[in-house]
Amino acid sequence: MSDQPRLADVVSALDARYPPALAADWDAVGLVCGDPDARVRSVLFAVDPVMAVVDEAVRRGVDLVVTHHPLFLTGVHSVAAVTPGGRVVHTLVSRGIALMSAHTNADHAHPGVSDALASALGVQQLRPLVPDPTDPATGTGRVGVLDEPMSLDAFAARVAHRLPATHHGVRVSGDGAAIVRTVAVCGGSGDAYLSEAAAVADVYVTSDLRHHRVLDHRQAGGCALVDVAHWAGEWTWLPVAAAQLSVDLAARGTTVEVHVSEIPTDPWTAHLGSTR
Repeated sequence: MSDQPRLADVVSALDARYPPALAADWDAVGLVCGDPDARVRSVLFAVDPVMAVVDEAVRRGVDLVVTHHPLFLTGVHSVAAVTPGGRVVHTLVSRGIALMSAHTNADHAHPGVSDALASALGVQQLRPLVPDPTDPATGTGRVGVLDEPMSLDAFAARVAHRLPATHHGVRVSGDGAAIVRTVAVCGGSGDAYLSEAAAVADVYVTSDLRHHRVLDHRQAGGCALVDVAHWAGEWTWLPVAAAQLSVDLAARGTTVEVHVSEIPTDPWTAHLGSTR
């Protein structure tokens, strides 16, 4: 028997780590294209299923691309190569490369995306920021204690240093001299959980924070905020997920080669500081 797993075996291992049942009801997770009986020699992990990542998959000769974000979140009637999504599917299928996504199921799993973000920032003793009522070990976001107390300015500098570089960079709302001990994080867009973070943390790290939500939060005395690029915050999960897949498949008696894409798919291409 080959020591290379079938695609179905890889999907099964990923589903065990990130159960599809944990996904939000609006989400679209799982296998997008690929033959479940095909053998998988190598896997590429990436945040976004875009052509730059597909081109990397072709160059590397991988058999499967695992992305955090889904290719399609709504129903489609055509995958002709006349739209960005259609070109992705067309290229993958024509090259015999499978595609799978683990999105909100990976967000909510334990450990998951927010665990990886917290660990990258030196946050320990993690627990869900918003626990799942049916399983308190899983849920949205994470909150924990910093490995050492530091000022908000120093913590923001750590965030900027430890996350992948982006033009977005790191935005901060709060007193830079204030001491930070307890940190809440949420990979991806997390402004829906500002009140939960304010109740338990000195600072909340997430992405896509909006003006009015931040203004209201801060005027109400909410915790400090650190806004990071969506791609950068979620990228921290990729090497963790890749390593876990290798371990899980090895336990099943099979091996794959894993790669992590470092192509920055953050959509912002420049950042200019105010000059006035």
